[in-house]
Amino acid sequence: MYGLFKLLNISYKKKMDLTIDVEDYKLNVRATVIIEHNGKILVHRNVNSNHYALMGGRVKIGEDSETTVKREVMEELGKKIEVIGYVATIENFFEMKGSKYHEILFVHKAEFVDEEDKKIEYTLKNIEGEDWLKYEWLDISKIDEYPLLPTSIKSVLKENKFPVHKINKDI
Repeated sequence: MYGLFKLLNISYKKKMDLTIDVEDYKLNVRATVIIEHNGKILVHRNVNSNHYALMGGRVKIGEDSETTVKREVMEELGKKIEVIGYVATIENFFEMKGSKYHEILFVHKAEFVDEEDKKIEYTLKNIEGEDWLKYEWLDISKIDEYPLLPTSIKSVLKENKFPVHKINKDI
């Protein structure tokens, strides 16, 4: 799409997500964040889905993965985070809604900048008005009991040795 704008000499300011169609796959570049507090991690889930995922989103062209997680948390929760470490790279292969995905997932560890935010125990609300997205704290000691995707993130959390490289094939 950007190439068409360039060809037509039209200015296009919005940065595009790093998602492209390649053969019969969608290639995604995403970044997620582990925010831990009192033995729990902050996750989100679509109310129409039965699984959880770490907070984050697609990396935009020209954007590094740390900036992505900071932007996503600010957009979704209105809260600033400080990235305190790099956790993992996960090559994630899965199918969703009839499409095959090949996803490169960068996982960071972060904490809230505001001291008051670090004490949060309640369920957070999305500030973008997206009531279909819910945020919850999951107990790390019971992580195997939760439908957390990608599934390989569970072993990353339990092993607690960083950084790691995982390959997750759910195809």
